[in-house]
Amino acid sequence: MALQAGIVGLPNVGKSTLFNAVSNSAKAQASNYRFCTIEPNTGLVDVPDERLDKLAALVKPQRIVPTQLQIVDIAGLVKGASKGEGLGNKFLANIREVDAIVHVIRCFEDENILRDEGAINPVGDKEIIDTELQLKDLESVEKKFSKTEKMLKTADPKVKAEYEVLKRCKEHLEKGQSIRALDLSKEDRAAIADLFLLTEKPVLYVANVDEASMHTGNKYSEALKAAVAGELAEVIVMNNSIEAQISEMDDPADRELFMEEYKMTEPALNKLIRTTYKLLNLATYFTAGEQEVRAWTIHEGWRAPQAASVIHTDFEKGFIKAEVIAYKDFVQFGSEASARENGKLRIEGKEYIVKDGDVMHFRFNV
Repeated sequence: MALQAGIVGLPNVGKSTLFNAVSNSAKAQASNYRFCTIEPNTGLVDVPDERLDKLAALVKPQRIVPTQLQIVDIAGLVKGASKGEGLGNKFLANIREVDAIVHVIRCFEDENILRDEGAINPVGDKEIIDTELQLKDLESVEKKFSKTEKMLKTADPKVKAEYEVLKRCKEHLEKGQSIRALDLSKEDRAAIADLFLLTEKPVLYVANVDEASMHTGNKYSEALKAAVAGELAEVIVMNNSIEAQISEMDDPADRELFMEEYKMTEPALNKLIRTTYKLLNLATYFTAGEQEVRAWTIHEGWRAPQAASVIHTDFEKGFIKAEVIAYKDFVQFGSEASARENGKLRIEGKEYIVKDGDVMHFRFNV
């Protein structure tokens, strides 16, 4: 289940450069032009997980299969996108289809890079994008609000509850605030689920800084962090150009030398991918055998039959039970057989909530 994260931002902030770095299946053109990316480029990226490598070292399988995220490079938004400026309607539709937003913001000065918005202003850039997404959401909310308001005379309690949720969303958006920052219950969110609101999506802000600031950040990235402190969002400071160079190196030794030169223990992209994965409330379980050691993506809180369905729908339909070994126990005892001998293999039923890192084997009958 490769969920989608969409890379957004103003033109010329480093979106396509970031996409080129994270994608291992496609390359977007990165150039100094507005709307360089008209159709959204899509690529799959492996989710780095050292637990997968440790399990593989113990099991020695024929192949290792990581879980993946789908990354979408969405063309640059401009002010007025919510009204159709700069092909805005098409771009906003592309954003609507993704599960999370990776918002790239330029946090460095370079007179050679075109910038219609004037002096570097990461907070202002963020607000331009926020405003366009909020205006589009307000348009969607207002349409449904008007329809629901006309239905109030039916005295249907469900309609009344939906009306109240829409009213709160409308007032929130009118104040220039995003829906993800509004305290909504699971039931409240169900009432607006059909709107696929843009500002409800989780956001990871990427502060694209210069080389000198890639470890420490700078005044621009600090201003961005302060501006999003009240949001349910994450901020990562990185240099997109350096990350793109690392991703282009096929030789692991060359990558190690390059990162050592820049005092990096790992590519910042690894943190970006892991953080995006976390933002989506995803968890990972593993299957480990001689043929393959594999990571599987599920949503946090899924029960065992649901988790089994990502392998095959028949596993869920005919679910009998699951054999479960906690990751730390598997590593401690070194194998499934040893974990079993030491009483660390558990038999779990349909109500078991899968934990991140579980090593599992499903028994089913169809």
